[in-house]
Amino acid sequence: MAEPPAKRPKIVRGEDDYLPGNIVEIELHNFMTFDYLKCKPYSRLNLVIGPNGSGKSSIVCAIALGLGGDPLLLGRATSVGAYVKRGEENGYIKISLRGDTEEEHIVITRKISTQKNSEWLFNGKAVPKKEILAVTQRFNIQVNNLTQFLPQDRVCEFAKLTPVQLLKETEKAVGDPQLPIQHDALIQKSHDLKIIERSVERNGETLDQLKALNAEQEKDVKRVRRREALLEKAEVMKKKLPWLKYDMKKAEYMKAKELENDAKSKLNEAAKTLNDFKEPIEKQKKDKVALEAKCKKVGSLISDNAKRRMEIMEKETQLEVQAQGKYKEIQDLRKQEASRQQRILRAKEELTAAESELENLSSYEPPTAEISKLRASILEMEDSERNMRQRKSEQERSLVQLKTSLLHCTDRLKDMESTKSKLLYALKNSGTEKIYEAYQWLQEHRSALNKEVYGPVLLEVNVSDRAHASYLEGHIPYYMWKSFITQDSGDRDFLVKNLRPFDVPVLNYVGKSGRQKEPLHIAEKLHALGIYSRLDQVFDAPDAVKEVMISQFGLEYSYIGTAETDQKADDVSKLGVLDFWTPDNHYRWSRSRYGNHVSGSVEPVDRSRLLLCSSDAGEIERLRSKKKDLEDRISDLEESLRPLQSDIRQIEDEASKLRKQREEIVNTINHHNRKKQEMVNRVDQRKKKLASLQEEDDLDTIVEKLAEQAAAFNAERYKCALRVKELLGEAFSYKRSFAHKHMASIEFDAKIREMEINLKEHEKFALQASLHLEYCRKEVEDHRRQLAAAKQQAESITMITPELEKAFLEMPTTVEELEAAIQDNISQANSILFLNPNILAEYEDRRRQIEAIARKHEADKRELTRCLTEINALKEYWLPTLRNIVSRINETFSRNFQEMAVAGEVSLDEHGSDFDQYGILIKVKFRQAGQLQVLSAHHQSGGERSVSTILYLVSLQDLTNCPFRVVDEINQGMDPINERKMFHQLVRSASQPNTPQCFLLTPKLLSDLEYSEACSILNIMNGPWIEQPSKVWSSGESWRSITGLVGKR
Repeated sequence: MAEPPAKRPKIVRGEDDYLPGNIVEIELHNFMTFDYLKCKPYSRLNLVIGPNGSGKSSIVCAIALGLGGDPLLLGRATSVGAYVKRGEENGYIKISLRGDTEEEHIVITRKISTQKNSEWLFNGKAVPKKEILAVTQRFNIQVNNLTQFLPQDRVCEFAKLTPVQLLKETEKAVGDPQLPIQHDALIQKSHDLKIIERSVERNGETLDQLKALNAEQEKDVKRVRRREALLEKAEVMKKKLPWLKYDMKKAEYMKAKELENDAKSKLNEAAKTLNDFKEPIEKQKKDKVALEAKCKKVGSLISDNAKRRMEIMEKETQLEVQAQGKYKEIQDLRKQEASRQQRILRAKEELTAAESELENLSSYEPPTAEISKLRASILEMEDSERNMRQRKSEQERSLVQLKTSLLHCTDRLKDMESTKSKLLYALKNSGTEKIYEAYQWLQEHRSALNKEVYGPVLLEVNVSDRAHASYLEGHIPYYMWKSFITQDSGDRDFLVKNLRPFDVPVLNYVGKSGRQKEPLHIAEKLHALGIYSRLDQVFDAPDAVKEVMISQFGLEYSYIGTAETDQKADDVSKLGVLDFWTPDNHYRWSRSRYGNHVSGSVEPVDRSRLLLCSSDAGEIERLRSKKKDLEDRISDLEESLRPLQSDIRQIEDEASKLRKQREEIVNTINHHNRKKQEMVNRVDQRKKKLASLQEEDDLDTIVEKLAEQAAAFNAERYKCALRVKELLGEAFSYKRSFAHKHMASIEFDAKIREMEINLKEHEKFALQASLHLEYCRKEVEDHRRQLAAAKQQAESITMITPELEKAFLEMPTTVEELEAAIQDNISQANSILFLNPNILAEYEDRRRQIEAIARKHEADKRELTRCLTEINALKEYWLPTLRNIVSRINETFSRNFQEMAVAGEVSLDEHGSDFDQYGILIKVKFRQAGQLQVLSAHHQSGGERSVSTILYLVSLQDLTNCPFRVVDEINQGMDPINERKMFHQLVRSASQPNTPQCFLLTPKLLSDLEYSEACSILNIMNGPWIEQPSKVWSSGESWRSITGLVGKR
C-alpha cells in the first residue's frame, strides 16, 4: 500500500502575533468609492464598521482582486475596469502580506485602468499574474472558496451549496491539501471501475457464447472454403465488368461528341446559308425598285402615244368626212344634172339644215379642273404608294436584322444559362441538395417580390482568374455561396418563410448609399514585396452582392501577392498588412488585445471547386433584357407591316379607280369634239357645194376637180393611217415592254416572297440546328457524367494493377460473355449446398472476435484488479481522514450551537463506492419542539441561515490552514439575541492560539458586546469632510493604539 502524502505543515504565529500570509497593510488609490485609503488590519478578529455606502465592501473587493481573484467571483462586474473610481482613468491596489518570518514582507500591487487592463507588481517589480497566484497558493489563500472568502453579494450562494459542493469547498479549506485531489481521483476511478466491471461481465458472457457457436460449425467450414474459391474467381470477373461498361460508355461518349461536332458544323453551315440568302433578297428589292421606275416611264410613253394616235385619228376622221363629202357631191352632181337650180336649192336646204344642227348643238365645257384634280390625286397616290413601298422594304430589312440578332442573343443566353446549371450542379454536389429547387422557386415567384433578389451568390459572382477564384473561395465561408440576398425586409421575410425547406440562408442588404468606394492604391513598398491587388478588386458581382461580401468578410483588407511575396511574408506583415494570399499560401496575422503580441498562421491554398466556371451575372441579365426587347420590336414590326401592306393595296385600288374615271372624262370630251368637228365640216362642205353649184361652169370640170380634192383627202388619210400604224406598232412595243416589266415586277415580288419564305425556313432550320446543337451538348454532358460515374464506379470497385490487368486478359472481352462466365462460376459455387451461406465468414469473424475479446477480457481483469487496489489504497487514507475532519467540525459546531441554546450537527453523507455522491450535511434546530433539519432556504429563515453559516465557518477555524478569512455583513437579518451569541462565538474563536486572521464587515454592532484583546475595530469613514480628521488620525496604526493612549492618561 502506498504511503499517504504528507500533511500540510501547521502554521505557527510569530512574536508579532501575525501568521504567515496575514494581511499586514491595505492601500487603495482611485478604487471604487475611495480616492485613497491606507489601513493596517490586526492579526486576529478585525471588525470593519461603517454605514452603508461608506466603502466596507470595497475593502473586500480590493482583497479579492489584489490577490489574483477574478471580477466574476465578486458578483458585481465582469471586468476589472469597472472598479476604477468614476471619473478616473486608473488606480491601484497594494496589499502587504506577512512572510514566513517577521522580517519578510510581501507587497503585491495590481494597477487597474478603465481600459480593462491590469499590471502586476511583486515587491515593486513587474511580474506576470501566474507568479502572484504562486504566492497565494504558497499561503493557501483561496479567494474563490466560500468557506474562506464570503463577500456580501455571495452570502446567499453559501446557503445554496449542495452537500456535495460543501464537501468540496471544505476539503479545499481544511485538512490535508491532498484531500480534494484524492477525492477527485476516487470519483474518476470509481467511474472507471464501474465501466470495467460492466465490460468484464459482458465480455465473459460473449466469449462463452462465441466459443460454443464455433465448436458447432467447424464441420461445415471445409465445404465452404471450396465454394469461396469459386466465388472469389467470380468476384475477380466482376471487377472487370465495370471496366468493360466503362469502355462502352466511353464509346457512347465519343459518338455523342461526334454528333455534337456534326451539329456544330451544320449550325455554321445554316448561319452561312442564312447570310447568303439575305444578300440576294436585298439585291432583288433594289432591282424591283429600278424596274418599277422603268414601268412608270414606259407607262408615260404609252399615254403620250395614245394621245398622238387620238389626234391623228381625229384628223383622219375629218379627212374622211371631207372625202365622202366630195364623193357625195360628185354623185349628187351626176344625179342632178337635170336641174342645177334644184341642186342649188337642195344645197341651200342642206346647208341650212347643217347650220341649224350646228347651232342647235349643245355647248360642252370640258371639266379641266376635275381632270387636273384627278391627275394631282393620281400623282399623290403614286408618291404615297412609292413611299409606303419604300417604308415596307426598310421595315422588312429591319425585321430580318432583328431576327438575326434575336437568334444570336438566344444562343448566347443559352450558353450563359448552361454555365448557371453547372454552378448549381457544383453547389448540389458540395452538400446543398435542394439548391435547384430553391433557384427554380425564386424564378417562378419573382413577380411577387418588391425589389431585385440575387442568388445563389455563386451564380452572381464572376472571377476571370483561376488563382483569384481559389483565393476568394478560400476566404468566403461556404454558406455564403448558397445564400440569397434581398434588398427589402418584406422580401427577406417572404423568402425565409418559403425557402426554409430548402436549407438555404437569406441575407438582407440594407443598401447604405453613403458608403464610399475608395480606389485601389498599392504603396510602393508593398509593390516591391510583390503585392499587386486586393481581394475585393478581383471579381464582378451586382452591387448588393458585392457590398454584402465585402462588409461581412473584410475583403478590402485581404491583399494578393506573387511567389516573391512568399519569400518576404514577414516584411509584408511589418507594413501593416495582416491578411494576404500568394499562389501557394494564405498568411494571416492577429494582434493580442492585452499584450499587443502578434501571432501568425500559414495555410496552403486549396484550388477552387465552385468558381471555376462562374459567369457574368450582369451579362446574363443584359442578354435577357435584350432578348425581350428584340422580341417586342419584332412583334411591333410585324404588326406595323400588316396595315402597311393593306394600305398599299387600298392605294393601288383607289389609284386605279381614279385613272379609270379620268379616262372616261377624256373619252367624253373627245367624242363631243369629234361630233362638233363633223358638223362644222358638213357645214363647210355644204357651203362649198353651194358655192360650187353657183359658180359651176362645167360639170365634168367640177367633177374632176371634186375627184382630185377627194383623192387629196384620201392621200392625207393614207398618211394618217400609216402614221397611226406606226404609232400602233410603237404602242404595241411600249405595252409589250410595260407588260414585260410589269410581269417582271410581279415575278420580283413573287421571288422576294419566295426568298423571304425560304429565308424564314432557313432561319427556322438555323434555330432547329441551334436547338439540336444544344441538345447534343447536353447529351455530351450527360454521357460525360455517365462516363465519369462509370469510371468512378469502376475505380471504386478496383484499381487496375499489373496483376489484375494480366488476369483480365484471360477473361472474356464482352459484357455478355463475361456475365455468362460469372454466372457459371456462381452456379458451380451454389451447387455446393449448406444451410448457412455465411458460415465461413461467421466462423472467421467469431474466431477473430474470440481472440480480441479474450485479450480484452484478460486486460480488463488486470485493470479491474489494479483499479480496485488503487481505490482501496486511496480510500484507506482519504475516508478516515475525512471522517476525522467532519467529526471535529461536528464537535465544534454542535458545541457552538449548544452554547446558543439551539442544536446543530455536521455529518458526512457516505454512499459506498459512489464517491461523487459524498457530501456534508448541516442539520440545525432553532426550536425545542422541532427536529434537526438540513440547512436550506425551505426550512430556515434568512437570519437562521446566517447564524448557521457563520458558526460553520467558526467551526473550521481550528482546522483551517488559510492565513485569513473574510465575511461580509453576515449578521444582517439576525435577531439581536442570535447576533450577540454569534459575536461571542467569534470573539472566543479569535482568542484561540492559531486562529486565522478574520475580517467581519458590518454596518452596525449591538451595544454592550464583550470584546477581548483579540478584537480590533476598523471604522470606515468616507465623505467630503473627512480629509482634515484623517490627517489627525493618520499617525495612529489602529484603534487599539489610540485606546491604549487614552487608558494611560
